[in-house]
Amino acid sequence: MSTATAQLLSHAKEGRCSPIQRLLQSGFDQSSSLNINCRSRSKDSLGWTPLHLACYCGHTDVVEELLKAGADVNLQNNMGDTPLHSAAFTGRKDVVLLLLRYDACAKLINGTAQIPKDVTDDDEIITMLEETRETRRRGMKLLEAAREGHISTLSELLSAKEAPDIHCRDSVGNTPLHCAAYRGQKQCIIKLLKSGASPCVKNSKLFFSTKDVSSGVQKIEGPLWKSSRFLGWRSHWVVLEDGTLSWYPRQKQGCKSLTQAYCMVKPWDHCFFTLSCFDGTVHYFKVPSKTDSIATRKRWLDAFEAHSSYSTRHCIQEQTISDEDGDNVYSHCLNTWKVLIVYFLFFFYKALAAPLLLKAKETSELSSETCAALHLCLELLSKQEEVWSLKLEQEVEKNKALTEALQTLATEHHELKQSLSKSRRLSTLSTLTGDEFYDALSESESELSVSGFLSVASQSCEEDEGRDTPLLSSLRHPSILRGPTRMSGEGNHGNQSAQCNGVKKHRTSLPTPMFSRNDVSIWSILKKCIGMELSKIAMPVIFNEPLSFLQRLTEYMEHTYLIHQANAATDSVERMKCVAAFAVSAVASQWERTGKPFNPLLGETFELIRDDLGFRWVSEQVSHHPPVSAFHAEGLKDDFVFHGSIYPKLKFWGKSIEAEPRGIITLELPKYNEAYTWTNPTCCVHNIIVGQLWIEQYGNVEVINHKTGERCSMTFKPCGLFGKELHKVEGYILDKSKKKLCAVYGKWTECLYTVDPATFDAHKKSDKKNSDEKKGSKQSSVDEEPEETPPPDAETVQVIPGSELIWKITPRPDNSAKFYAFSTFAMQLNELDKSMEGVIPPTDSRLRPDIRAMENGDIDSASAEKKRLEEKQRMARKNRTKSTEEWKTRWFQQGPNPHNKAQDWIYLKGYWDRNYPQLPDIY
Repeated sequence: MSTATAQLLSHAKEGRCSPIQRLLQSGFDQSSSLNINCRSRSKDSLGWTPLHLACYCGHTDVVEELLKAGADVNLQNNMGDTPLHSAAFTGRKDVVLLLLRYDACAKLINGTAQIPKDVTDDDEIITMLEETRETRRRGMKLLEAAREGHISTLSELLSAKEAPDIHCRDSVGNTPLHCAAYRGQKQCIIKLLKSGASPCVKNSKLFFSTKDVSSGVQKIEGPLWKSSRFLGWRSHWVVLEDGTLSWYPRQKQGCKSLTQAYCMVKPWDHCFFTLSCFDGTVHYFKVPSKTDSIATRKRWLDAFEAHSSYSTRHCIQEQTISDEDGDNVYSHCLNTWKVLIVYFLFFFYKALAAPLLLKAKETSELSSETCAALHLCLELLSKQEEVWSLKLEQEVEKNKALTEALQTLATEHHELKQSLSKSRRLSTLSTLTGDEFYDALSESESELSVSGFLSVASQSCEEDEGRDTPLLSSLRHPSILRGPTRMSGEGNHGNQSAQCNGVKKHRTSLPTPMFSRNDVSIWSILKKCIGMELSKIAMPVIFNEPLSFLQRLTEYMEHTYLIHQANAATDSVERMKCVAAFAVSAVASQWERTGKPFNPLLGETFELIRDDLGFRWVSEQVSHHPPVSAFHAEGLKDDFVFHGSIYPKLKFWGKSIEAEPRGIITLELPKYNEAYTWTNPTCCVHNIIVGQLWIEQYGNVEVINHKTGERCSMTFKPCGLFGKELHKVEGYILDKSKKKLCAVYGKWTECLYTVDPATFDAHKKSDKKNSDEKKGSKQSSVDEEPEETPPPDAETVQVIPGSELIWKITPRPDNSAKFYAFSTFAMQLNELDKSMEGVIPPTDSRLRPDIRAMENGDIDSASAEKKRLEEKQRMARKNRTKSTEEWKTRWFQQGPNPHNKAQDWIYLKGYWDRNYPQLPDIY
């Protein structure tokens, strides 16, 4: 190693800048062999250059001096580290910034596979290195776009918020303008020049960008219509040449420089465009309409843009050239033009010869590949179609076989029941034991009592889409042919409304008992409706109960006392207990109610005022497709508001029907400024074709207090295999942090209790342990299906010690079985006394003739009236369609629920003003 080299390494390590300057200057003056990138042979810095040493020690002035002298900024030592690695490792921020200014590469990997940002813990240095990498990435993307002629990418990069440097360079010093120039990308050149790119920048070979491309533009001429102030539109011959516009009728008449000129068009006129020049003048042109006006105008507009850019660029270049260098510049430009002409001719012939042929060949190959792929797709689709057709045929055959098997089973089952019924009537008590007679009677009556739909499910059966099939002839019963029968003295007395101590007494029975459905099989209806949509099957009125669905909804209010208890409670948890019990009691009326309520007509309403219970209620059928019923109830002392809407969604599972009651139910307690919302559980009716009909509720119900964040999360349990969970309800009241405050349990058919959550959890674990011990001793028959008969239901709930009863169902009257399993409250819903005449609106459900006829026992009239009302509703809808008139609800309006923003129906007020103008005639 020479003495000068050793001194250079020593001075760089110790940071002595002046000796390094003298050493470098003397080396250059004497033309010595001093290598500025020499490497150290010392053990502690083997393979390090002076720049490595200066960067590692943080001598910024020495680093700058070495870089100015031409030191390689990306040279790697024996360990693969660059000077940038060394500066980053020691945390020298100023040195890192200086190296980056001299194009140090932040992506080089050292011997341990690390880039510079991986060797430092300084967040500021890491940020600088990442930003440098990102800036360089954007610059490379700009160079690539200019090189390949991607004008859209180029425009996007230049207009971005963090646009790359327009004079960024590649490895040989070319700027984007150089790249676009030597590739002949004219659109990119124009865009770069407009964005401020300088054509005077040289690359590493000291070439201007004009060295690589012809700066001239194509001459264009042709006929155009030009407008003048006095003569209007006249035809001219227009010439664009070297950035100058000329026009004349037969000889040269006008000439205009296009420096900083631009064009504007009218979208609705394909011929017209204007030219605005730098001196403020505006010229109006039109292309001849006989030609392809759009293409011709575009050709002229592109030419104007190119010539304007050409003229503007040359004008700016001329201003920057000083007078003393004029001759040299002129000579340089002349030589440049000569070279460019040769290059342009070469590029022109090359573009015609090679790329077009190559592109045509590629296009042909791609077309062949695409055609082959399409043929393959067609073959695959054809094979798939054959497979699916075969599967469809197989499914049709399976469906046909299952339908025939089901029909045979239903027929045999029905015949067996008929024979049992006849043998029971003909045999005497002496031939049968009491237990055997009781079993036959119970099974016969329960299996033939058919509804198929609950109050929630019935709403979705849209009778106006169906037609009553001629089944009534098969439904004639001796009791029906005798006509309606009246109750004895007790029944007549029950139907009279009276006043007792100032409190109105309501009836306790219906005018006529229900008719037996034992002689009717639901399969006789369904087998004639195979293939029809479930919601469009019209069921005979024999399967109905004499209530509208709007009246059935009113049974929510049977246990209104729970709301009053909630109002009286001062603790929010106690109020939540009462509201949860009210939500459970709302579905209790469905127990054993197998009759289908009448579907409300569009616009039908129902009101109920109960002074003894302290509320008034109004409901309306607000939609028919889909069927939606809205209701609103309020306390007579303005102590609560209860409202919501129900839209039942049906699912048919073969042997059962599942009804999901969609819609939000809301209870507001103004005294505490609280609002509770929930949805009802899913209801399922089992054995709708054969077997004993039974009902269960299952799913999750979450009652939410929107003020406190407390919620009661309850689970209505499904029956299960052995019926142990039938009708059970379990859940917890939680605070807003989901901490258990208390547990609730019971049966929705009986009662509801609350207990401490720890006690409840311990009881459940103990109960589960006992159940697991009994499983081994019990054996179930594999041939028995769980849905054939309803599981036995215990009369009481196993009460956990320390529990508190919060709700118990009101016992049904003794005559409930004769009157559609109605509760006392349900029997009073369709009651119509003289005080109501002229007060309730004509759309009230009490005034429906089909329901009134069925309540009075006249099945024939009820069926005829039902059919008449359906036909009347269909005609009204057709008339509205013809007149483009839209149906408008009267008492409710669709909008967001104020508490959870879900879609709901909101009461408009005004019903109780008893002003009923323009109500529809629906009966």
